[in-house]
Amino acid sequence: MILNCFKVRFLAVIVLLVTLPISAMAAKVPLDVVCAALIGEWQGSAANPKGISKQVTSSIMCSADGRNMYISVSQGARFVNSETWWFRQRGSDIELVYSDGIKADIYQSLTLYQQVGGFAFLGEGEIKQRPALIRLSFEALSVGKQAQWLWQQSAHFLDDDSDNYQVVRGISLMPIESQCLAK
Repeated sequence: MILNCFKVRFLAVIVLLVTLPISAMAAKVPLDVVCAALIGEWQGSAANPKGISKQVTSSIMCSADGRNMYISVSQGARFVNSETWWFRQRGSDIELVYSDGIKADIYQSLTLYQQVGGFAFLGEGEIKQRPALIRLSFEALSVGKQAQWLWQQSAHFLDDDSDNYQVVRGISLMPIESQCLAK
């Protein structure tokens, strides 16, 4: 009887862990943690699920105190202008200002989590005038001096019965080799 009770409780814990949201399986961290991991010059491809892959370059810069991270994605990623992502630490939350130079800037409040193999910014907002839970995840494909990342921009639309996030766009981040090292 005691063993059966233990098995039921163990299975209940396993079921709970499997069904918990990403935020419950990860540790909340400040912006300087992700900033230190992503700072640099990157190249790779960018694509949305129905689009054609385009080659882009991305620059990720951080303020000296690690409370600001600025990402610039090169011209041609989505529009004729480059796009910018400015993440700012505001207390325990992260404020994002997104600009593509065409539409009005988008302001978003996010929470940053470190998870196994990467980081995820989570928040509520709108995509194409639809209410959504937004996830900007950076998954490490390799670590070390030549680290590579996959940046996925995903949404769970609240007006949809689906339980899953849909990828809106992915950008691969591979380090750009220094011109001095290439010679």
